[in-house]
Amino acid sequence: MVADPPSPRDDALAPMPAGPLHWLRTERLQVALAPDAGGRVAQIRFDGREWLVGPDDGWPATIAWGCYPMVPWAGRMRAGRFAFGGAAHTLPVNFGGHAIHGVGFSRPWQIDVLEADSAQLSLVLPQDGYWPFGGTATQAVHLEGDRLLLELAVRAGTQAMPVALGWHPWFPKPDRLVFSPDAMYPRDTDGIATLPRTPPSAGPWDDCFVANNDIALQRGDQVLRLKADTDHWVVYDAAAHATCVEPQTGPPDAFTLAPRVLSPGQRTSLSFELAWESGKGRAE
Repeated sequence: MVADPPSPRDDALAPMPAGPLHWLRTERLQVALAPDAGGRVAQIRFDGREWLVGPDDGWPATIAWGCYPMVPWAGRMRAGRFAFGGAAHTLPVNFGGHAIHGVGFSRPWQIDVLEADSAQLSLVLPQDGYWPFGGTATQAVHLEGDRLLLELAVRAGTQAMPVALGWHPWFPKPDRLVFSPDAMYPRDTDGIATLPRTPPSAGPWDDCFVANNDIALQRGDQVLRLKADTDHWVVYDAAAHATCVEPQTGPPDAFTLAPRVLSPGQRTSLSFELAWESGKGRAE
């Protein structure tokens, strides 16, 4: 008997097919949404150049393609364990003995509104062994000229809940990355962020930083500038084929290092702007 393949809910390295795609368009920018694949952006094209590693580029794992929402936590949660409300909680581990990137990136989202250049999606968060607190996550996706505007939000349900949000884009390896962080969270032998923060080290990185300066990637004559309403960014540039620049509302293992709590019915959000330029020379 052949064993069933691992589920993306239980293994972040399990393959995640894109499923049906819904394209949003402006004159120069096209964005493909894959609601069944964790509500992620499957591909972005600007003037014909693709700006994301796609599911058919040789990296089909749930964790390894597109630009996906991380909710209700972002990055690694050490051994899936945290304390909240005076109780100890243990969530299923899905990556190297840790719980990574929340539950939203491995579950189908519902499209609530779909227009030519915008969409709204939602996901009812579980109230079970994967996540005991419930709540609702929403995404707003909007194309405005040469900009892609993303908003990820969570509203608590009838009980309080911890929360950390993030976006995880997989960009094909750029010719140049402009990134000058102010500080970083050092990683321990488990690869988990720790305190206290330290001056940034030289790369390659798989680290969380505090950064307030301009962030940009250049590929050919195109420059992509990144902004978010947070100062926490994770940068992973150790892979030969890709670089990830991820805005997060807190560090990995945030429920332990920098906990934020939503009261029943309270909402929080993270906005992420991706803006393209072409023919501008080097990114600065």
